[in-house]
Amino acid sequence: MKILAFETSCDDTSVAILENDRVVAMSTRTQLEHDATGGVVPEVAARSHANAIFPCLEDALQEADISIDDIDYIACTREPGLQPSLLTGLTVARTLAESKKIPLLYIHHIESHIFANFLERNPDEIDFPAMVLTISGGHTELYLWKSLFDLELVGQTRDDAVGEAYDKVAKMLGLGFPGGAKIARLADAFRENPDFNQDEKNYWKKFFPRAFLDKNSYDFSFSGLKSAVKRYIDANPPASENDFQKIAFAFEEAVFDVLITKFLDASDQFKAKTIVLAGGVSANSQLKNRLEIACNFLHKKFVAPKKNIYSQDNAAMIGIRAFYEITKNPNFGNNPENFTKKL
Repeated sequence: MKILAFETSCDDTSVAILENDRVVAMSTRTQLEHDATGGVVPEVAARSHANAIFPCLEDALQEADISIDDIDYIACTREPGLQPSLLTGLTVARTLAESKKIPLLYIHHIESHIFANFLERNPDEIDFPAMVLTISGGHTELYLWKSLFDLELVGQTRDDAVGEAYDKVAKMLGLGFPGGAKIARLADAFRENPDFNQDEKNYWKKFFPRAFLDKNSYDFSFSGLKSAVKRYIDANPPASENDFQKIAFAFEEAVFDVLITKFLDASDQFKAKTIVLAGGVSANSQLKNRLEIACNFLHKKFVAPKKNIYSQDNAAMIGIRAFYEITKNPNFGNNPENFTKKL
């Protein structure tokens, strides 16, 4: 079974080809033009997708050494995402499917991030129930994963997504867009910085406020933290590399504290056997290390994408979500109502 998958939900144009559950080719192009505006402009993103999607398709077909006539199924992201961006991928996928009479599957973006964990492991490695944290520039959500196709939302951000907060703090510091990886690198540099002793590091670790919200809520809020960082930067403009490092570190520690506490509390409340991380921010090595240590202590399994490319938006995750839907229902496809959304 050969699956052709498209992902165009935001600012990454990605096309992948899977042979069953194995990725045989993938071509991804990241848009760089949004740095000038400090964020993704939907119309600009859509034009970039239109320019990149066919070169990505050609690259993927060439890498897989097949033609479009060899494809058995086509899959594309339907929601959530930026509507102009989504429409580009949907239009191309639908046109190919109709012209070649190939079944088409509409895939839910968040579900595909979760299923991206199966690009490098077997579903049998997940002990259900599991608790899933999906974190990126567009979403911060907690799900109870009861079984392979049964997900229940138990918490979400009430304002900024965690990746969005990273990008906005990076913008405050003049680091450009996207800024998540830059903030993480500065924070890691501070952790190893010999110019600060442990007492100073502990001070900055607790410097910014945490919003834990209601005791019985698993929702998140990062707007207050973002505002606190802005007030500090306005009053104390960073003048040295050490200044940039300590601000990034203090911000990231506040984020981690809330994410990890809520994540583990929810896993305890719902008696989760496995902790699953997904989404672009799941590429943060410091966050993964801390969660893995906590899971070892709590005797829970910890699962996250092994390769950063599978944490970020990519078409392989769309393809793997389609594969498991087809395996469950071989006749799934060619109907707009046949949408994988289970959330």
